[in-house]
Amino acid sequence: MALKRSIRSDRAPKPIGPYSQAILAGKLVWASGQVGLDPGTGELVAGGVADQTRQALKNLAAVMAGAGTSLDHALKATVYLADMEDFGEMNAVYGEFFPSVPPARSTVAVKGLPRGARVEIDLVVAIP
Repeated sequence: MALKRSIRSDRAPKPIGPYSQAILAGKLVWASGQVGLDPGTGELVAGGVADQTRQALKNLAAVMAGAGTSLDHALKATVYLADMEDFGEMNAVYGEFFPSVPPARSTVAVKGLPRGARVEIDLVVAIP
């Protein structure tokens, strides 16, 4: 059995570079960062950071479903914001996706994100 396996979901945007949507290794899924790209168009969703956060998390949920798990089993998240002023809006939407036991999380401000996105989120998720 291979040490790692690439995870791919057609319900999430295709990678925009040479990387996998996620890697399954043992009982953990390591998801690449997702921005608020619409999987159908490949373009950022309209609206601000709240809309982009919602779409990024929907994209991550689709990748996790492809790996046989869900956001309910998320252990660690990293949120990258183009502007820390967006923290409150991002945090409100993020909370909708993790209502009971949210994963550990780091949130950092970055100089820029792919495609001019306002937010990017990556996850480490357990396989139940």
